[in-house]
Amino acid sequence: MPKFIEKPTVVEAAGNIPKTIREFVGRVNTGDEALSIAHMTSPGGWEEPGQRPEFDEYTVVLRGVLTVEHEGGTQEVAAGQGIHTAAGEWVRYSTRGEEGADYIAVCLPGFAPDTVHRDE
Repeated sequence: MPKFIEKPTVVEAAGNIPKTIREFVGRVNTGDEALSIAHMTSPGGWEEPGQRPEFDEYTVVLRGVLTVEHEGGTQEVAAGQGIHTAAGEWVRYSTRGEEGADYIAVCLPGFAPDTVHRDE
């Protein structure tokens, strides 16, 4: 039987200014550990610490531009585009443009604070 998800749970985000994370599927909202799916809304000027997560992350940008820094350089990901970062890669996400960005992030296995390994 299909499992209806009535609404997401807003979870705390890392970064220099507040960002909204609405988790639809994951450890907090549905108890799923194998996968997490979240809708992110990041204001202009937001950035989070670099990280070297134990999970793959697939991101699809819905509005604005998401900047993804990695050991090989920087990639700008605009609305209608996506990016995959592999487990073990160092990455840092930010929204440099004034309009910020909305995007969907899918993590396999699901996001967990103890597996993201953020820079100090």
